[in-house]
Amino acid sequence: MTTPVHPGALRVSHAERDPVVERLQQAYAEGRLDNAELDLRLHLAMTAKTRDDLAAVLSDLAPPPAPVPAPDDLADPTAEQRLLAALAHVLGTVTLFVGPLVMMCTRARRSPYVRHHIAAALNFQLTLLAVTVVTLGIGAVAYAVAWAVGLVAAFLALAGTPFRYPFTLRIVR
Repeated sequence: MTTPVHPGALRVSHAERDPVVERLQQAYAEGRLDNAELDLRLHLAMTAKTRDDLAAVLSDLAPPPAPVPAPDDLADPTAEQRLLAALAHVLGTVTLFVGPLVMMCTRARRSPYVRHHIAAALNFQLTLLAVTVVTLGIGAVAYAVAWAVGLVAAFLALAGTPFRYPFTLRIVR
């Protein structure tokens, strides 16, 4: 017959020490511990023999903030969001970078879906502008292709599909 053992008296493994070490490092990064205290607690965590010893290392620290589940930012956009996203691409073909820039300043906070499309249109237009400047105007030929790509992006935005322009510098995120 075995006698029941208190769970805190059980010996710990390396796998149980790792989350404690990560939490101590996080507390140090948050400013909850100074360098000397971090070193001491890390030593105590690495030499802890039981779960109670390990729990004592974290006893006065707040629990780590619960991770906020990342919503699927680009899922199920509303009709208004799809229209604004398509407008960003169309304005990019007509006004170059000015239309998407104005939309970035005024409409980007509406939803992550709209912001994604505005940033894509703005980055594409800024990349085309940079290519045109660097090639001393020869790159302006790319604008003919850009109109077609911008219209395809607008139709995909209306359909609720994310779109990524090819060969684009990611200047704005």
